[in-house]
Parts: sequence; structure tokens; C-alpha cells
Amino acid sequence: MSTISVYDIKGNKVSDTELNDAVWGITPNVSAMHTVVVNYLANQRQGTQSTLTRTEVSGGGRKPWRQKGTGHARQGSTRSPQWTHGGVALGPKPRSYRYTVNKKLKRLAMKSALSSKLAEGQLIVVNSLDLDAIKTKAVTEMLKALNADGKALIVNTAVDEKLIKSSRNIPGVKTALVNTLNVYDILGCDKFIVAADAVAKIEEVYC
Repeated sequence: MSTISVYDIKGNKVSDTELNDAVWGITPNVSAMHTVVVNYLANQRQGTQSTLTRTEVSGGGRKPWRQKGTGHARQGSTRSPQWTHGGVALGPKPRSYRYTVNKKLKRLAMKSALSSKLAEGQLIVVNSLDLDAIKTKAVTEMLKALNADGKALIVNTAVDEKLIKSSRNIPGVKTALVNTLNVYDILGCDKFIVAADAVAKIEEVYC
């Protein structure tokens, strides 16, 4: 079991808590994290890009000149791919880029990402993320007190409108719930700020 300090939103240490090494103390599997991140990005793609083939471009129904005797190369349509305003050969069409990764690999990647944050000293546990009012300044001061400059991912157990609305205008700061955590967001942040009860939830799911 690893031990980590727990802070309040003013940056004062209030206690210590133990972390389960089965979740936070494994040797990070880089290959698993890479596979899951690539899968996540692929699944975000809309796949709506589309080009017109020669059959879909308007015009070009008439043969531009006779087959022989003009000195020109033979042409059947002014909408062939080699013509300006012609169709596109082998261009993209709407498709789905989604594919699945097995659950064991996903769990390994998530535990690897969590363990890497602890190993790199980027994990910050906060006893409570409750705010008195919707105020961006409150979150800015909290981040400053916790030395969490730059990109930060704030994780809570339940939807908190005060926290979400207070942090959404701060560049590089993102909020998430325990059940919406993903490897891409965890690896992309400089500081991983987690509520103490969220730590227990994460361990409950991934142990």
C-alpha cells in the first residue's frame, strides 16, 4: 500500500490516505495505454468526410471530342478525375472508424495510466471539491494553492454544477466523473486532481 497526502482546496494538508497498489502501484504498460488511446481517438472521429466520384459530379455526359484524328488524347467525359472540376478517384466516403478493445486491455491501460500519475508525482488528492458558489476565481485559487498550473483534470464522484461551471472557462482545466474517466484525458493532464471519495470509487471499480 502506498501512502499519499490529502489536501483541502486551500492547499493545506489535512491527512494521509493509503492507495491500493493493485490500482496505483503497477508497472505502467506503455503498449496497452497506446492501444487504448488510439482506440479512443478513432472512436471520436465523425467519419462524415465525402467526395464526389465521376458519376456524382454534374455534367460530363457528352464525349468532349471524337475518338480519333484530333491530336488530343482520347476522352470520354469532362468529369473524369484528371479533368478540372472532375470527380475524385478513390476519395473518402462516409464511414465509421469505431472499433472495440477488449476489457482486460482497457483495465490494464487505465491502471497503468493511474499508476504513472502517482509515480510521476502528478496525483493530488483533495478531501472535498465542494464550492460555496459558482465562481471561476475559487477554482483558480484552488489550483494555485495545489501547485496545479497548466493542464489539470479534476475528478469528482457526482455531477457538481458549481465545480463544472466554475472551471469550464479556465484554459487547460477539465472536469470528469469517476464513471467517465478515460486514459486519454488522464495522460493528457499535468496534474490529476481527485476527490478522496473518488479515489475509493476508482479502487472499487479497478481492484
